[in-house]
Amino acid sequence: MKNSLMFVTLIASFLLTQSRVLAHHGSAGYNNKDLVTVTGTATEFQFVNPHCSISLNVKDVKGQVQKWQGELTSPNHLLRAGWTATTLKPGDQVTMAGYRAKSGANSMWITKISVNGEELKMGAGN
Repeated sequence: MKNSLMFVTLIASFLLTQSRVLAHHGSAGYNNKDLVTVTGTATEFQFVNPHCSISLNVKDVKGQVQKWQGELTSPNHLLRAGWTATTLKPGDQVTMAGYRAKSGANSMWITKISVNGEELKMGAGN
């Protein structure tokens, strides 16, 4: 009886933990049907867990500056693709393509990125 209760508790814990992990890594917040591409000047690069991020100033068709945020994978994955904390610096010219936030905010999950005209690898398959 005691072993059965421990087994059920262990399975329940495992299932609850897995659902949290899957929920965190879902793409529910992004429109993954249409790619968006923006080019601008980097203002900040955060090489931190759980996801790295890039902030850009992007000029719209009227010349007005819009602030954009791009989200990347973890530093661990980017390190294996050759990135470091200094891969991007303020002032770098960045083109990023990805899936825009469903809310319409100037935010995206980056799928492709170029810095100063050079495309950077983002991990396996890139």
